[in-house]
Amino acid sequence: MKFFLLTLAFSSLSFAADLTGAWACEVQTDAGSGSPKFEFTQTGESLKGKYNGQLGEADVAGKVTGDKAAWSFKVDLGTIAYEGTVSGDTMKGKVELAGQASGTFSCKKK
Repeated sequence: MKFFLLTLAFSSLSFAADLTGAWACEVQTDAGSGSPKFEFTQTGESLKGKYNGQLGEADVAGKVTGDKAAWSFKVDLGTIAYEGTVSGDTMKGKVELAGQASGTFSCKKK
């Protein structure tokens, strides 16, 4: 029984998403659209990286739990927050633009 539980625990770890690398995204919001790029480094559940897009450049921080990812960064406009679901080399979800606009995003790993 212990072997079964241990095997189950390790197999569920293998389903954790790994966002490390470059991502090209498409964002659609109430205020318009954009094509931001992210460069992520993931260590365990911790996510760090860089944003580059219409709002300039910024450091990114977030968390990955299983196939769920959430990250944010600050620009002059305020805090930009993403929450999504990862599936292989793609992810989709919602974005909140400093309380001024909201929308959806989709990304593909380069």
